[in-house]
Amino acid sequence: MNTHLLALQLMAAQGCLGAFDTIYHHEITEALPQKASARLELSIHATRALIYSLLFVGLAAWEWHGAWAWVLAIVFGVEIVLTLWDFVVEDQTRLLPATERVTHTVLAINAGAFIALLALNSSHWAGLPTALVWQPYGWLSVFLVLCGVGVGLSGLRDAYAVWHLGQLGRRKVQEKAQQAEHLAFAATPQAVLVTGATGFIGQQLVSALLADGHAVTVLTRQPKQAAWTFDGQVRCIKTLGELPDAQRIDMVVNLAGARIVGRRWTQARKAALRRSRVALTQELVAWIARAAHKPRVLLSASAIGYYGVQAQGDATELDEDSAPQPIFMSQLCSEWEAAARQAEKYGVQVACMRFGLVFGHQGSLPQMLLPIRFGLGGPLGSGRQWMSWVHVHDVIGAIAHLARRSEEQLVSGAYNFCAPQAIEQRRFAQVAGAVLHRPAFMPTPAWGMRTLLGEQADLLVEGQRVAPRRLLDDGFVFRYPQLEGALRSL
Repeated sequence: MNTHLLALQLMAAQGCLGAFDTIYHHEITEALPQKASARLELSIHATRALIYSLLFVGLAAWEWHGAWAWVLAIVFGVEIVLTLWDFVVEDQTRLLPATERVTHTVLAINAGAFIALLALNSSHWAGLPTALVWQPYGWLSVFLVLCGVGVGLSGLRDAYAVWHLGQLGRRKVQEKAQQAEHLAFAATPQAVLVTGATGFIGQQLVSALLADGHAVTVLTRQPKQAAWTFDGQVRCIKTLGELPDAQRIDMVVNLAGARIVGRRWTQARKAALRRSRVALTQELVAWIARAAHKPRVLLSASAIGYYGVQAQGDATELDEDSAPQPIFMSQLCSEWEAAARQAEKYGVQVACMRFGLVFGHQGSLPQMLLPIRFGLGGPLGSGRQWMSWVHVHDVIGAIAHLARRSEEQLVSGAYNFCAPQAIEQRRFAQVAGAVLHRPAFMPTPAWGMRTLLGEQADLLVEGQRVAPRRLLDDGFVFRYPQLEGALRSL
């Protein structure tokens, strides 16, 4: 048996597994580059990735003889120490999902196998004259070099995230002080039930509620993760059955909903999106129906997808009275809102919050800015589609505004959560490029996004010019009404 060839084949498998773990877990489901708490973990990942880049490229077509064999042994020793340290840091800073823990276990076993096989050869190599001996293995060597380039780029990405999170951390204290100064949800402490609390908006909302002195109960599928996220300061329940009918809840904020951008909208995916929004809202209303003490208000999430898509070149402003369209995202929002409005039958004020594209340190903005940061960004599709956006601080501020207004019995119907300044997508790319001091001229063709995403590509290549008429009429003042100020703050 050629143990060296087998070791290289296991390394190729390691590259595939590592790519899956990085893309699916670290970038998509866990979004580590956007989490300040993951800065140390990202530092370890960056170091390990650069070591793996060296190993993939260096072992793809060379044998390490003499002193180089000892260098190889030292490199593997450092990698093992970093892996163990990574495991410890992960367990101290976050609750890993089952798929990630399984993937890490398989990666560790596979790494142990190919390191052991390489060690068998290294003992022989160490006795030979010092040299890097050319020994290619055809397409396997090419693939390993590609893996090396990919993992090297991943390491640079993580190193950049470490630096960027450090920059953001310097503003953290100031931002918390601003929130505490400006946000009051009620005149007296309230009991608040929040769904979707571990999401991008939910985390900031719960933090603001806690800072304002309210008692928060979180409905979540992962109560351990939620308790971890909020340092045990909230009550976590997995089902509404854990909430007694006699439990006093003054306000419900319903933010739950499966991620809408990503997987293609197959019929099964559409059904899952409906369950996570409509079915859960119906369960909330059913609990309200039997609750001894009815909440004063239900603030329920929706989206400007309610209005469907607007023809490019049409500059008409859409407000809360504009009609929906017979397409999936419009129908989904309509059903979602209809389910929430059923709570009105029980004397509860209901506001449906139609969110635009929410900009913050998490969510979609970091992904939108990433190609621009590397000088590869530009308009999506024609760039003429309207983008209705809102800063996450204004989202939390508007929720607080509606919560206060509900104490006067003045909340009902739909509210557009969008900044007053909608902007064309090409103009967004120009402003973002100027803020980041990068060019932003490279377009992404609409056909490519439609091929990749199918129907959901309309969320990116089509748009709506939506105005927050009701919030403005109600006296709400946006802290970030203009795009450039919002992006500079982030």
